[in-house]
Amino acid sequence: MASREPGSSRRAAAGENDWLTLGQAAKFLGVAQSTIRKWSDLGRVPAFYTPGGHRRYKRGDLEAFLERSGPGKPARGPLVLVVDDDPQVREVVRINLEMEGYAVREAGNAEDGLAALEDEAPDLILLDVMMPQVDGWEMLRRVQEIHGVGSIPVVMFSGQLDASTEAVERGAQGFVGKPFDLRALIDQTKQIVPA
Repeated sequence: MASREPGSSRRAAAGENDWLTLGQAAKFLGVAQSTIRKWSDLGRVPAFYTPGGHRRYKRGDLEAFLERSGPGKPARGPLVLVVDDDPQVREVVRINLEMEGYAVREAGNAEDGLAALEDEAPDLILLDVMMPQVDGWEMLRRVQEIHGVGSIPVVMFSGQLDASTEAVERGAQGFVGKPFDLRALIDQTKQIVPA
């Protein structure tokens, strides 16, 4: 009877789990499926395609990507808090900032944004002016009241272009009009807090 190397059957069984679906890979990395899909399209994360066109990810490639990039790890890049009541805006901003090396935290309203500040002070806040209940101006005032004016840089964004002067007068470090040019928002972010 041939002797087997100890654990070889375990490795063979584990080999079956070396390939992950899009959903499994997104969960493994702790990001949205749309994020890993975009990273694949840009060539940051290697993807293999089944004959049916479905993406598969090799566990080793994902581990190597985490070593290189570490998405969502504040130690790897400055932490940006994105506060906007529109989940699609938050997702687009988050994906693009993560691709630039930032760690991103999201809040859907001012109250959640202020609660996030209690957990960990970000290096920058990207703040929508127009939100239900507590608007961006009130959140900016509370951030300044708690942390001091200018201690946490804030970039405001709004569809009301005339708000840019008011943003500067109220102590914000920048303003971007909505619908915004993503490149302009990222460039302002890089100027204020380089990744």
